[in-house]
Amino acid sequence: MKNIDDTYILSGLLEGGIKRPLFERKLYEHFFYLIKQGAWKYGLDEDVCASVYSDTVINVIENVVTGRYHAKSSLKTYAYRIFMNKCVDEMRKNSTNKGKVNNKTKEIDSLILNLPDKAAGIVQQMIDKSDKLLLMQKVEELGEKCRKLLLLFEDGYNDKEIAQQMEYNSAEVVKTTRLRCLEKLREKVFSKKQND
Repeated sequence: MKNIDDTYILSGLLEGGIKRPLFERKLYEHFFYLIKQGAWKYGLDEDVCASVYSDTVINVIENVVTGRYHAKSSLKTYAYRIFMNKCVDEMRKNSTNKGKVNNKTKEIDSLILNLPDKAAGIVQQMIDKSDKLLLMQKVEELGEKCRKLLLLFEDGYNDKEIAQQMEYNSAEVVKTTRLRCLEKLREKVFSKKQND
């Protein structure tokens, strides 16, 4: 079942006319948080995710206006699936092992898209839980310093506070170390997913 925002945005897009750009902007702003989510989940630059997000919004608008969006899922679920598929495509483009990247993610994403909202939500929660468990396992494999640094950052501590707690020379050193730790983590997670 679509929420009120969906109905409002969809009717504005379908109505067209001079108000259509207003509804296009509302749609764009409505799911803007996906950019950060995509950057974290797939290890892409936020600039790349912003570009992918713009393409996603264009696709959603086009599909709504041409009648290809059938409202089998909420607008949020629909936009999310398109965005995540595009992020996976971008990740594959940037991968040095293009042929080895697993196609299961795209297949699962398209299957979820065709499920009713409630079932899709449950399946997505299961996938998220599995991803979180894998992530925590890989964080444990990083070693004590990286693990502690990343957990402090996840708990909301800034680089300066982490530098003080962990006795680093400066916040800049923490930032550089954190980026290295995240890169190691990303490699561990993606190598595990490619081997599955």
